[in-house]
Amino acid sequence: MLCETVKKGVDCAFMSKKGCGFIGGSCQPVVEKCEGCNKIFEYETGKYCKVYPDPKSKWLRGNCPSASHVKLVIKEAQKINPLKASKRASKKK
Repeated sequence: MLCETVKKGVDCAFMSKKGCGFIGGSCQPVVEKCEGCNKIFEYETGKYCKVYPDPKSKWLRGNCPSASHVKLVIKEAQKINPLKASKRASKKK
């Protein structure tokens, strides 16, 4: 159904004939950590996330899973000493 609360005219999974079924009765605005993401849309009532109705909850345990502006840091694998590796391999035989 089309949203009638904060994102007027946008298709919303939480809207029903009784109104918005999301906790609190409407979507929550984005937080500071969301700034720069390409999933933010500005409506008459403010800036809201296109993916999540409560973006603040997605940042509680680290990064938001759909944040387009956050770069993942991949740690380099620990270097293995080739001499020790060959000794370990010879012991397994």
